[in-house]
Order: sequence, then structure tokens, then C-alpha cells
Amino acid sequence: MNKAEPLLRVEHLKKYFSSRKQFLGGPVKTVKAVDDVTFEIPRGGILGVVGESGCGKSTLGRAILRLHEPDSGSVMYNGIDLLSLDNRQMREYRQKLQIIFQDPYASLNPRMTVKELICASLDVFGIGTKEERIQQVLDMMEKVGLPLEYLNRYPHEFSGGQRQRIMIARALVLKPDFVVCDEPVSALDVSVRAQVLNLMRDLQQELSLTYLFISHDLSVVRYLCDRIMVMYLGKPVEIASKDELYSDAKHPYTQALLSSIPIPDVDAAPKRIRLTGDVPSPFNPPKGCRFHTRCTYARPECRELEPELKDMGGGHMAACHLCRD
Repeated sequence: MNKAEPLLRVEHLKKYFSSRKQFLGGPVKTVKAVDDVTFEIPRGGILGVVGESGCGKSTLGRAILRLHEPDSGSVMYNGIDLLSLDNRQMREYRQKLQIIFQDPYASLNPRMTVKELICASLDVFGIGTKEERIQQVLDMMEKVGLPLEYLNRYPHEFSGGQRQRIMIARALVLKPDFVVCDEPVSALDVSVRAQVLNLMRDLQQELSLTYLFISHDLSVVRYLCDRIMVMYLGKPVEIASKDELYSDAKHPYTQALLSSIPIPDVDAAPKRIRLTGDVPSPFNPPKGCRFHTRCTYARPECRELEPELKDMGGGHMAACHLCRD
């Protein structure tokens, strides 16, 4: 593989969900959860994905891993289109593609011990002997900061931060290249959140991991990620390096999100941009720019023409008619 080629390249990815047939023969409605998303992540990079609830962040992460089967597009991993693989071929790649879920308590089988939970994926792929698997579990527990005396305990015996460490260990014990982190710290207290974030950064550097980090917390994304993609109603509206995004956001939606970040110094805090109106229904998104119903700068063309995601210079991408001008 060419060294310049990114580890992951997603092109025109789409994932739609159709509602069940309506009562008395009403029309079937379609939610365009992920609608024509394109981006790439270099090996060892961390791309943050942010946006309001319901914008398609989690669906995007699951569609990349084919936990939700995409409707169209391509997911190039190491030069291989994952969407072209059948189930048997895809299984060979599962070991290198892992996910850390948002709610560790709901994702851990309450009837399994820590040893069984972390070892389960090694058993599925038949990696090593029984003794070698146990040793890998012990090594990974040490890496994520779990004392070895926890080996035979059950999930209900742990705090939220400890359960998230079990989730991280379960995902990384297979030595993956790429990990989708689906809001892994959103349910944790602030102090515990900082500990888990530092752990994830240390492991990313130590194990040369590539992250797709999904979050609604812009402060967390700024701390951990290299580049950030902002999504709105299933579409990316801006992609840039974190420094450029926070210093020179182009899209009005991104500007509004950044203005909502709490800052201790009241005098230094930027003026809050308050969005009016509600988020449009994903069943019936607006024509033209999907953000125009809440944008104070909207012009007539915004209501008719959908803006394309274009490079504004230096890899800073934005989908806005105002940015173009």
C-alpha cells in the first residue's frame, strides 16, 4: 500500500432507514440517517465527529463497520472496499475493526466475568491456546488500569469508569488497527472522563491506533482529535483540523456550536449564537441547505440549492453558499 494512502477512506456513504407501513395504507417514510458522507483518516490519526443528537454520528460509525449495512458508497480500509466483501470475507477483517460503545453496562453481559468478557473475542477468532489467551487478557487489563484481582468479578461490581475500561480492553485485546469510539465518555463523571480520555490517548499512541471518535462534547473532541467533522441531519457541513476549526469556523452551524462551549472567564467568552426553531424532521429534511431553517444568514439560494462540501483552502472543507463567497 502507498504510504500516503489513508488507512480509511469513506466515499459517498449512505444509510437510510424506512419506517413500517403506516396505518390504513399510509406512505412508508424514509430517514436519511447518513446521506452522502465522504472523508478519510490517515493511519494513526483521530477524526472527531460532532453534531446534535440525531445527526447520524453513531449510524455513521456502525455503517463503516457494517453493523448497519450501508445502502451505497464505499468504505476503503487498507485499499480494500469492505462493502464488496461477503460475510465470510468480512469476518477476516472484524479482528482489525473494533468499536467501543457508549453505555458499557448495557454492552456487557452481566452473567460473564471480566476474564470471560475480554477473552470472548479471542475465543471467537481462535487466537492462541487457552493459556495464551488468559495471558493476553491479563496484559490488556494491566494496560487499561484494571487490577488483576478484578479478573473474576462481574460488571455490576464496578463503577462506570471501570466498566468503560473493561470495554476498552475487550476492543483492544484483538490488536485492531481502527476503532470506532461511540461517545465512550459521555456517561462518565467529569473527573473519571479525564482519566479515560488520557488512557485512550496513551493507548492510541502506544498501539498505533486509528480512531473515529464520536462525541457531542466539543471540549472532549478538541482535546483528543486531530481533525473534526461536523454533521447536521445526516450530512457533513464542515471538516477541518481542530486548530483551524476552533479559530476560523466557516459554517454558521459550526460557529453556533462553538459559541455554546462553556468558558470560565465570562469576559473572554464569545457571544453566544442562539439557534432559533427546532431541528427539522429527518423524515422530511428541508430543500436546499438543510440548515437554512435555523440560519440567520440564509439567502434565497440557500432555500433552493444544496451546497456542496468544498475545500476552502488547506484542506478546510465546508458546505455553505456563504463560505463560497
